[in-house]
Amino acid sequence: MHLNEIQMRDPFVLCDRNTATYYLYGTTDKDPWKARGVGFEAYTSSNLVEWEGPQTIFTPSPGFWATHNFWAPECHEYRGRYYLFASFKAEGKRRGTQILASDSPLGPFEAISEGPVTPRSWECLDGTLHIDGAGQPWMVFCHEWVQVNDGEVCALPLSADLKRAIGEPRLLFRASEAGWTAKLPRRDGSSLIDARVTDGPFLYRGDGGDLFMLWSSKGEGGYAMGYAKSESGSLEGPWVQRSQPLITADGGHGMIFKTLDGQLMLTYHAPNNTPHERPVFIPIVERDGELACR
Repeated sequence: MHLNEIQMRDPFVLCDRNTATYYLYGTTDKDPWKARGVGFEAYTSSNLVEWEGPQTIFTPSPGFWATHNFWAPECHEYRGRYYLFASFKAEGKRRGTQILASDSPLGPFEAISEGPVTPRSWECLDGTLHIDGAGQPWMVFCHEWVQVNDGEVCALPLSADLKRAIGEPRLLFRASEAGWTAKLPRRDGSSLIDARVTDGPFLYRGDGGDLFMLWSSKGEGGYAMGYAKSESGSLEGPWVQRSQPLITADGGHGMIFKTLDGQLMLTYHAPNNTPHERPVFIPIVERDGELACR
């Protein structure tokens, strides 16, 4: 298969250098918005052009807490195992990020805790893993605009086994801090049009030690993706938003990885409407402490 044949939102690539294999994950349900959640699928490749799959890596077991919105799985290798960070929702329950684990990057993945790790009273999504300089694991995630109006990106310290939070969430920044984000009508029943979206955070440590965070939102031209940079070089920030987004052509929710030959690559989905979304790969460069698409 080729990328134009793969319907996928929120693509995420794990590059396994030991086997010279790329693993491609993402939101793969045909109707991820309203239909009951089916699961997650993954694809493999040796060259980022020709892909094999799909292979089912997760299906909900009987009694699994979530029923809908199976979104944005990210696969992270950590302490010899593979961990899937993914968002889920059910009627009467808040959306949240659940962590699943497997001994293989192709699963099967199983939940390692009961329910989401994100706060149960919050509407949350798009958790990603970050390991700080002291080896402490964190989940960086979005506190959704549908609940707080001005969407937030927060960080939650995790236990060493990734099964639970071991502290309170910390606010890193709000969507309105980026000048490229567009305003939307609030979801609280008011007539105010001042809500802003945070979506799809991903942290990348540059070769020079700089810490960057990709994230997506609604821009003036549709779905868009920009980035922020930590002035301290650590998760605590402060996070300074770049004035212009990286991607403006109705695409976003991306991540950065290095190819087998060392090329820095950005992947995201475009366009943003179902069922036409496809994974996109473009080279990206780090230059003078900044990121730029080639």
